[in-house]
Amino acid sequence: MSGTPAARVHVPVQVFGGPTALIEYGGLRFLTDPTFDAPRAYDSGLAKTAPASLAPADLGPVDVVLLSHDEHDDNLDVSGRSLLADVPLTLTTPGGAGRLGGAARGLEDWESVELERPGGGTVTVTGVPALHGPGRREELEPVVGEVVGFVLTGDGLPAVYVSGDNAQLGPVREIADRFGPVDTAVLFAGAVRLPVLDHQLLTLDSAQAAEAARILGARRIVPVHFDGWGHFTEGRDRLVDAFTAAGLIDRVLLA
Repeated sequence: MSGTPAARVHVPVQVFGGPTALIEYGGLRFLTDPTFDAPRAYDSGLAKTAPASLAPADLGPVDVVLLSHDEHDDNLDVSGRSLLADVPLTLTTPGGAGRLGGAARGLEDWESVELERPGGGTVTVTGVPALHGPGRREELEPVVGEVVGFVLTGDGLPAVYVSGDNAQLGPVREIADRFGPVDTAVLFAGAVRLPVLDHQLLTLDSAQAAEAARILGARRIVPVHFDGWGHFTEGRDRLVDAFTAAGLIDRVLLA
């Protein structure tokens, strides 16, 4: 890719349902929050309502899993946990790395890891802030757990942002200040509301997702985490309406 303007490099993204997407970047294959179970109910009270569009056996090799957090079934289900054993590296929260063990590595906010690219050079993965609800981190994390987002960068490559289950625009502004504009923004949406925080937003709603894309200056927008689970309160239609109203619908990739 040397000498190729970063803005012209195409970053393939395939979305399989829920929060699960495959990003091909710098010769490496990154999988976000793997959820491949068949529809079922979980002891947590969450219910999966639709299968992923692809089975793990049909994924091909995965180099890295970008796991925003391990504590909720809609971000890491039973099949997803099984898949981790076959992946060389899982990047996640520090607490999640301790629980998962094996090839899991935790990233603090703004901590980076460099990965060797098959053709030479490196891809840098930076952990970035994510807050799984309203309020301050020290109040949220004891209730809903720790979450991390990710930014991918590399020489001659455009920046890619993966939000994880972030519900606030403050962290998005911090990320934009450091990395913006980003080329591709993979935004977890769905407007999740659950009793655990009095039905306040635990993820971005559709209007916030559009605003996040605007803040980031994203050239391409990939919404995920809005279908396939019963607790998502806003789906495809609301996303289309929000991005249309924001004048950004031509940048949106919807599976």
